[in-house]
Amino acid sequence: MRNSGKWMAAAGLVLAWAGVVLAAGWPQYRGPNGDGVVADAGLTALAGKPVWKVPVGDAFGQIAVTDDKAVLFAERGEDEFAVCLNAASGKEQWATRIDKSIADGSGGNGPRTTPAIDGGHVYIYGTHMKLACLDLASGKEVWQHDVAKELGGKELMWGNAASPVVVDDLVIVTGSGSGHGIMAFDKNDGKLAWAKTSEKFTHAAPTSATIAGVKQVICFMQSGLVSVEPKSGEVLWKFAHEYKTSTAASPVVGGKNGDVVYCSAGYGVGAAACRVSNNGGKWTATELWSTPGENLSHWSTPVCVDGFIYGLFGHNDGKGPLACLDIETGKVKWSEPGFGSQGGIIAVGDKLLIQTPKGELVLVTASPAGFKELGRSSILKGKNWTAPAYVDGMIFARNSSQNGSAEGVCLKLK
Repeated sequence: MRNSGKWMAAAGLVLAWAGVVLAAGWPQYRGPNGDGVVADAGLTALAGKPVWKVPVGDAFGQIAVTDDKAVLFAERGEDEFAVCLNAASGKEQWATRIDKSIADGSGGNGPRTTPAIDGGHVYIYGTHMKLACLDLASGKEVWQHDVAKELGGKELMWGNAASPVVVDDLVIVTGSGSGHGIMAFDKNDGKLAWAKTSEKFTHAAPTSATIAGVKQVICFMQSGLVSVEPKSGEVLWKFAHEYKTSTAASPVVGGKNGDVVYCSAGYGVGAAACRVSNNGGKWTATELWSTPGENLSHWSTPVCVDGFIYGLFGHNDGKGPLACLDIETGKVKWSEPGFGSQGGIIAVGDKLLIQTPKGELVLVTASPAGFKELGRSSILKGKNWTAPAYVDGMIFARNSSQNGSAEGVCLKLK
């Protein structure tokens, strides 16, 4: 049994910080708006202390946080579990088995997705395409679907890594079955609301955005970008982009008018951006630029701040750069080597918070004028292929390993 019993030591490692209830939180992959950005101007330095550090099990998804709960997806033994911790103390509140785990000697064991918290429910999309809704308070299953078996989905190499997206009353996921490339389920009772396209899915999570005043969900499929209207599943527009082996970084929306969508893939594919427009109900996606084989975002999704993309670039490159480029032109403004392409990045106000593959947190100014580091702190060892989460002066981070020492940590900043 891989990693069995490691989480039982959690109680002895907790540094209690009681009586705290966190606000809006980080309820899903890439934060409250699904773009990796939070508008908090208070983060000026990394000075602080660990509130708790506990064993959590191998995985690659972010920690989702809302109110007093921190929910993560992790491997325990040979299975994957949704686990709820007290956000203030790290004490486990419940753990619910979702499915079997994955043994991956090249990438690493454990689930790849981030839970989505909405209202009193938690939505989990497993490595083997099990979609589950759990009660947030108790962890009890409300409903579940085996997407692969029920809807003809074909599992990807390295397992599913596309986190679910909750839009209004629907949970939207990508799948891969004929006629079921993109699917929506009623978030309350789990009934299939719609299923559209036969596009094959990738490891990239969908991005929810509003472009030209219309709410939409942009999915990075093997054919490229496919945008759907969330209520009906109607395809609004498409933008072709090459696919090789795996696409894992999610689409990024930005630009002066919020109508530019950036996409990038590893394995030598490269990056591109398109401008999306709606002329009397007719949608078009027009290429603005492309850099074949360059500006690769492997699985670390960049962020966009004031029209500029900031990301960890390169394909499986331990010394890959942190770079800034104009989302509308693709012009690189600056590039700072040595960060590593496999880490994670979010934006907090006008600052970038990076978790490097080596487990360092690095604070950098988000400015096209040049690279400026504001602080650096080593918090975790092992394999760090996940972006941190940020909530009201608290940083929640995790690592992964193949020897059972994976940990989750909460830091309280001054």
